[in-house]
Amino acid sequence: MLPSIGMVIITSIYSIVDGFFVSNFAGKSGFAAVNLMFPAMMMMGSLGLMVGSGGGALVAKVKGEGYPEKANRIFTMLVHFSLQLGVVMGALFALFAPSVARLLGADEGMMHECVVYGRLCMIGMPGFVLQMAFQSFYMAAERPQLGTVMSVVSGVTNILLDALLVWAFRWGVAGAAVATALAELVGGIFPLVYFRSQRLNKGSLILLKRVRLVWPFIGKACSNGLSEYVGNIAMSIVSICYNWQLMRHLGEDGVAAYGVVMYIAFVYAAIFIGYNIAITPIVGYHYGARDLKEQRSLFGKSLVIIGVAGVTMTGVAEGLSSSVAKLFVGYDLGLTTLTTKAIRLYMLCFLICGWNMFASALFTALQNGMVSAVAAFARSLVFELSCVWVLPALVGIDGIWWAVNVAEVLTLFLCLLLVRKYAPQLMLKGKS
Repeated sequence: MLPSIGMVIITSIYSIVDGFFVSNFAGKSGFAAVNLMFPAMMMMGSLGLMVGSGGGALVAKVKGEGYPEKANRIFTMLVHFSLQLGVVMGALFALFAPSVARLLGADEGMMHECVVYGRLCMIGMPGFVLQMAFQSFYMAAERPQLGTVMSVVSGVTNILLDALLVWAFRWGVAGAAVATALAELVGGIFPLVYFRSQRLNKGSLILLKRVRLVWPFIGKACSNGLSEYVGNIAMSIVSICYNWQLMRHLGEDGVAAYGVVMYIAFVYAAIFIGYNIAITPIVGYHYGARDLKEQRSLFGKSLVIIGVAGVTMTGVAEGLSSSVAKLFVGYDLGLTTLTTKAIRLYMLCFLICGWNMFASALFTALQNGMVSAVAAFARSLVFELSCVWVLPALVGIDGIWWAVNVAEVLTLFLCLLLVRKYAPQLMLKGKS
């Protein structure tokens, strides 16, 4: 589990490193521009997570059923499909970057930096989509340590390039974008080379030299991983709405404060996402092997692990809120005070959101992508999005920071109902 969690955390550091260097060495406007554009770019990169999560569970299931050659064919076509997605989406985003920036709420003072950051980041989009997809495939291939190593290499590459281009050369948001793009290419290209060079052994995953795209398998992988994609694009859409609301009420300061909050949330969510990436192929394997006893064991242990992690993470965030705010925006006292308060209110959601994220991943592993998508969709696009617009009107600006907490409570009740209805065999008191 730990290698997978570490892999996702390091991947999430891309935007955090960019934000730190841009905020401290390029100013508040550049920092706000990065935070405005990043959710839209994550929406495209998450296509790789959709293909990888659904495909990883599918590949693990086929392996569990005893068909390793078929698993390799599916693995190869999904990797090729991910690469093509990255190229197409990167080109489209670069072409329409000004329109995207305007749609996201950028004013004239931020427009240039938004467009520059967005277009340069698109150089690495094929690598980013592949990197997101391989996060699950590493687990299906039983190579979680390799995923961790590659994430470390990519993360260190990003940090060093940010220090060089943003701090030393003073390239501002352009330097941050180039650093991110090159790091993503490193993380996406290496696994292509690695899996292409592997020899076929019993149970191993390799990239075949030639394979045609079989759309039913691609459709199955995408539909099965739809919840992960919905969850990520929903989070991006919600982030966009947060930015809209904050620009209305607080201007650039609100967007900058939300950016810092999201950096912590990225790392914390990455812990749960990493755990889910690790557990999904395992549950999928035992589901394919019809081992209900082991499925129940994994379900019960996961609930305990996630609960303990949630309490610990929330306590750390509350205790370090002031220090984290000063790290990113310490040059502005008013912004530091606003950011500290935002962190303390928003981070309470991690007491329970891990269970909600696990419920969605559980149904992915059980090949029930539709129910998984419903849980993810309701969590962000229904509950949180509604709260972002309604609560500020009822309780003022603090309602923006409370929105996520109310949404997670509502989602928890929904997930309990879904598990009882669609996976009653996993309840700890059920019969074998």
